[in-house]
Amino acid sequence: MIETFLWLLGYQFAGELLARSLGWPIPGAVLGMLFLFLTLCVRKGIPDTLRHNVPRLMTHMSLLFIPAGAGILAFWPLLAERPLAMAAVLLLSTLSTLLISALTLTLLLRRQQGRKAKP
Repeated sequence: MIETFLWLLGYQFAGELLARSLGWPIPGAVLGMLFLFLTLCVRKGIPDTLRHNVPRLMTHMSLLFIPAGAGILAFWPLLAERPLAMAAVLLLSTLSTLLISALTLTLLLRRQQGRKAKP
């Protein structure tokens, strides 16, 4: 379990380091998740420590959103200056998430049906 925390905190630290050093208005936790995703894609697999421990952590997933929420609050003055732009970004990101989720579900269901049809 400790190795899993080291993975997660290490990537969050890398994200925070990059966001702060470049002055990007993106929470470091978000960049850290992106780095972790890219690492897992390059490795073409999930390490055993993550595979076994992440399901246990996901039962407490709501706690993992606290750093991202705190990261958003750090940029509150910037967000408060442009409420209309913020509302547009929230609307577009929500709609794009719904669209991508629907397309992914459709693709996965087709793939699953194709596997069932093969003997």
